[in-house]
Amino acid sequence: MSNQLSQDQINRAAWAACDTFRGALDPANYKDYILTMLFVKYMSDLWLDMKTDYEKRYAGDKVRVERALARERFIVPEVVLKDEKGGKVVDRFPATYYSLYERRDRTNIGELINITLERIEEANKEKLENVFRNIDFNSEPHLGQSRERNRRLKSLLEDFHREELNFRKDHVGHLDILGNTYEYLIGNFAADAGKKAGEFYTPAYVSILLAKLVRPKAGDRIGDPSCGSGSLLLKVAREVPDGNCSLFGQEMNGSTWALCRMNMFLHERDSARIEWGDTLNNPKLIENDSLMKFNVVVANPPFSLDKWGHEHAAGDKFNRFWRGVPPKSKADYAFISHMIETAVEGTGRVAVVAPHGVLFRGGAEGKIRQKLIEDNLLEAVIGLPANLFFGTGIPVAILLFNKGKKAADVLFVDASREFEDAKNQSKLREQDIEKIINTVRAGKTIAKYAYRATLAEIRENDFNLNIPRYVDTFEEEQEIDVVAVQREIDQLEKELADVRQEMAGHLKELGLTRP
Repeated sequence: MSNQLSQDQINRAAWAACDTFRGALDPANYKDYILTMLFVKYMSDLWLDMKTDYEKRYAGDKVRVERALARERFIVPEVVLKDEKGGKVVDRFPATYYSLYERRDRTNIGELINITLERIEEANKEKLENVFRNIDFNSEPHLGQSRERNRRLKSLLEDFHREELNFRKDHVGHLDILGNTYEYLIGNFAADAGKKAGEFYTPAYVSILLAKLVRPKAGDRIGDPSCGSGSLLLKVAREVPDGNCSLFGQEMNGSTWALCRMNMFLHERDSARIEWGDTLNNPKLIENDSLMKFNVVVANPPFSLDKWGHEHAAGDKFNRFWRGVPPKSKADYAFISHMIETAVEGTGRVAVVAPHGVLFRGGAEGKIRQKLIEDNLLEAVIGLPANLFFGTGIPVAILLFNKGKKAADVLFVDASREFEDAKNQSKLREQDIEKIINTVRAGKTIAKYAYRATLAEIRENDFNLNIPRYVDTFEEEQEIDVVAVQREIDQLEKELADVRQEMAGHLKELGLTRP
């Protein structure tokens, strides 16, 4: 339709709404307020669309309209407020953004937002239970004292009342627009949040690369043991041609877990199972008292996490660390071991982002690495450029494991030199991603870029997977023709002498002498 808004218009308006908090709050904190309000605004518009449709269908019959709305994927309850004695009703309104906007000048607007969120949770327990428990719109430490807090919340509600943030279907047309805006905001918050960004966001181009590498199929179960805000899971789901797959994730950070639940809902992945908890110490994706198995497992876990639960790993009831217990100061192989144990036997595919240390560190990690290789699980090692991730400039690698692998060879890819050098961060371009994908799928040696190593070669290197041991990127310096260079110098000196002589003639004609 001609009046529909573009993705860019909506993104800009949503980012502008952040001005209310920018500078006053840490981005890692104010993202929760912005994204929660975006969620409530969208759900309100969705509900109004449904309500309008049913009113037309049932000619304004309120009973039939309410009955139909009660069967929808999202229920908007009524908020009923009573006086302090609990008897007299002092206010009554539907739990929508628009009700809050109408009450934006109230001195207790923060409390009203909290109550509205509580009612929404209660009415949609199966999908949204506890999602808003870590967000407090009446928080003095985060939002300031009453007057300042009320001013900020009023501004926030007014910011979301812009025409560009009207998510009625005749304005945005398709749900993907809002889902894209949500992820756009998460990406911008990550850019502002620095080191804290890794807790909730994997750059889109890295997620796209991982998603394409694992090649998910229709009917697959897809799991992420450190799912953050869920963007990586959603990227993998988009690679399934008909979208027929089921998503599972676990996230330790409470507010990030809430973002992931909202993100899934906004992308119509209501049935996604996202658990809250520590995967290494308390895995919650359990089925029949055993670890749930997935066709595809992906993750960008925290790099070299310290104090991860090493002391309990030897007695792990799921026996995830039977190849060896990783060191207590680095959890990289703890996550890798968990991921491999949760992949379906015989067919499961695993892709994990890790620091380069996992390729060559010795001790317990070296022994685990050797067993993984000898078990013929490692399919490829892909070196990526430095400075790809927010908050850390270290280069990283992607490790691909395949439980259905036949050949014993391992493909090494050095993709560290091909990227867009942006202002503060490196970025993988579409052509960079495509080259990596094509190389991995072909599985062949490419001079200066990829090498297919045999098990014997890897054993000869003591199971060290450091990429330069296999991919020779050395560029010989071009030979210099000394005689030709000397001829060029002689010619330049002759030309310079001619110019000097000509210049001296001009000075003489002008009656000037050289200084």
